[in-house]
Amino acid sequence: MSCPPQEPDQPPSPYEPPPGEPGRSGPPPGYEQQYGQPGQYGPPPGYEQYGQPGQYGQPGQYPGQPPPGRATNILAVLSLVFAFVFPPAGIVFGHVAKQQLRRTGEEGDQLATWGLILGYLFTAIGLLACCGWMALAIWGSSGGGSSYN
Repeated sequence: MSCPPQEPDQPPSPYEPPPGEPGRSGPPPGYEQQYGQPGQYGPPPGYEQYGQPGQYGQPGQYPGQPPPGRATNILAVLSLVFAFVFPPAGIVFGHVAKQQLRRTGEEGDQLATWGLILGYLFTAIGLLACCGWMALAIWGSSGGGSSYN
């Protein structure tokens, strides 16, 4: 394939072989000695040193990885949540969670304890607020001698 003659002020085309060298196909000289014959497939050198897959335990576990932790008791979590939402339910969930934790050995003892503490605290504050409101209502309805009749 011949190309049109190039102008002397134009740079040589990167797609054409250099002048004086016929067009070649195939790898450059010395390629086979450096990289091996083309078409050799298989594992790279040194691959065998890693061993066969599955030799190191369960899938998804890596060497040095700690075993999975114990599960957290759901009633202990609910005890803490309901201590803020509806404190009497937080107290009930806390006591039931404590019984289950003694029996099963799950995580969540501190959650259940804080659910109980906050549940009792907020229940007491709620009862004091209700009693205070009732006392104010009774005192206000006594009239103190004035009447709107």
